[in-house]
Amino acid sequence: MVSKVFLLSAVVAYVEARFGQEQVPISAISAVQGGNPGEAATIAGGAISDLLGAANACDKLATADKIFTQLGGGADALAAAMGMVTAEKNTNPFANGNAQNVCGDASLPATAELRGITPLIDPDVDVDGKVAALSKSSAASPLDATNMSVFDLLDQAGLGSLVASQANAGGATAAASTSGNANGNANAASGNSSNNGTATTGNASNSNNNGNANQASGSSSSSSSASQASGNSNNNNNNANDASGDASGSTATGGNTAAATGASTLTGGEDFGKCTPTMIFEGGQGNRPATEFTFQIADPVARGGQQEALNPNIITNALCNQLTNVCDANAAAVTACEAAKAQVSAAGTKDKSTADLFNTAMGFAGAVTNPDGGPADAPAKAANRMMRRGLRL
Repeated sequence: MVSKVFLLSAVVAYVEARFGQEQVPISAISAVQGGNPGEAATIAGGAISDLLGAANACDKLATADKIFTQLGGGADALAAAMGMVTAEKNTNPFANGNAQNVCGDASLPATAELRGITPLIDPDVDVDGKVAALSKSSAASPLDATNMSVFDLLDQAGLGSLVASQANAGGATAAASTSGNANGNANAASGNSSNNGTATTGNASNSNNNGNANQASGSSSSSSSASQASGNSNNNNNNANDASGDASGSTATGGNTAAATGASTLTGGEDFGKCTPTMIFEGGQGNRPATEFTFQIADPVARGGQQEALNPNIITNALCNQLTNVCDANAAAVTACEAAKAQVSAAGTKDKSTADLFNTAMGFAGAVTNPDGGPADAPAKAANRMMRRGLRL
């Protein structure tokens, strides 16, 4: 009878030959000495499927956590786990435009030693080798991954156009994971994520909230809804309302998000030093298409070398750090920024209202979010609002 070890060896040889690259970590996983007898071989066998084209990009990060935690946490386990994080996932060049999916779940990997490391992608997509270079450097010196997914790290480095953010197989998107709403509900500002239908000062007429969130001054009165600020909603089951109280539809898998108008986080003792801590949201930044809107630090001193980003949490995190690093801001200013950053993370939105929320929280309500001109919001957002007012495009 053919032994299980022999079969595993044959499969490993096949997979590594199929991928044609030394970075596939299957052999390193099976060679880890920690864990229960046979456990390393079992994890290695399962890890093979995590690198195939049909696998979810977040699966290999979850397996990397398993390698480290279940195989003893030694140097060999860490090396094998890092190999899993950096490994290139197989893709089909003839399907979906050879999309290079990377994990958009900011909670993965959960192991601190594995965070801040980015993966390799198909060299045919990474033609300049910049993704490979970042993977190598981040493995040696991990990036700051606070509230950031692997996709966010690549996007922050200006490589977001080469990859696609993939939600965890459990359905959580990057936005959902950073806002901390595991039950499909998104509450702006300091809203609750316990599915009790209450956010900030809003009131819900029913405690059985099914993932509804409302924004600012929307009006009406029905059950199964949560209200933000002074507004209530009559839209049931997975509807999100904008500032005018009109339904804009679902914005995240498993739930919806809505922005608040932003409550000030200032206490009166803030000194922002050399910087004005505001955020912009406009199209065409960083040589992107005019229709692709991204977030950026407005102040050139605070911005430094920061790249624009699709994820506002990247920008708020960088801005709060820069207050200390280059702006000479005092501790009260940094504390206020951290509170404003938390509001943005909780809101989970990615449009003009997000920048407005942060700017208002920092004491700069009405700050221009598109200083280079052009539309104030992404075309899709503007189109949705026109349709809701009865116009046909």
